[in-house]
Amino acid sequence: KAASSSPPRFFPSSAKDMKHRLGFLLQKSDSCDYSSSQGKKEKISSSQRLSQEEVRKWADSLENLIHHDRGLAAFRAFLKSEYSEENIEFWVSCEEYKKTKSPAKLSPKARKIYDEFISVQATKEVNLDSCTREKTSHNMLEPTLSCFDEAQRKIFTLMEKDSYRRFLKSPYYLDLVSPPAAGCGPENCKRNHTHSLDCNSNIISQCA
Repeated sequence: KAASSSPPRFFPSSAKDMKHRLGFLLQKSDSCDYSSSQGKKEKISSSQRLSQEEVRKWADSLENLIHHDRGLAAFRAFLKSEYSEENIEFWVSCEEYKKTKSPAKLSPKARKIYDEFISVQATKEVNLDSCTREKTSHNMLEPTLSCFDEAQRKIFTLMEKDSYRRFLKSPYYLDLVSPPAAGCGPENCKRNHTHSLDCNSNIISQCA
C-alpha cells in the first residue's frame, strides 16, 4: 500500500489546485529531511540527486523509466493511483525471477508468480491473451529462466501503449520534470531547483 506521504491521487483541476499541491510537496519534504527517521539522509551527495536531465530521459522510453530506481517508484505510484499496479509488479517479479541462480528454486518461484498474476484465481491477474496465457501455463511443467518472457513482453507493451503515455501527462511526472517556481511562498522560492527535485523524489520513493 502507498505510504501516507504519497502524492495526492488526483489531477489538479486548476492552476490553484496545482499551486496547492506543489506547496504540499515542499512542506512534506521539510519534515522528511529533518525527522529522526530520515536524519541519516540529511546530507545528500550531488551524485544521489535526481537531476532534470535524468527525469527528461524517462520520457524517451518506458524502458528508461522503469530501469531507473526513482523512475520505477514514480511509475508504480502512478499505477497505484489507477489501481493497475499489478502490471508493473508482474514485470518486476519477472525481472527478479530471471536472476535466480539455483535450479532448485526455479519451480517454486515460477509457481508463485503464476499463481499471483496469471492463473484463473490469481489475486493480481494481469491482462494476457488466451494464447500467451496457455503457453505460459505449459511452461510451468518445466520452468526455465525464460518461461515468463513472452508474458512479460506483452505486459510491457500494454503499459507502453497505455499507462506510460498517461503517466507522462500526469503530475507524477510533470511535477518532477518542470517544478514551476510560480506559486511558491516567499520562503519556498529561496529553494533551488535541485532541492525541489530532491524533495519530490524523496516522497515518490516512499510510494514504492
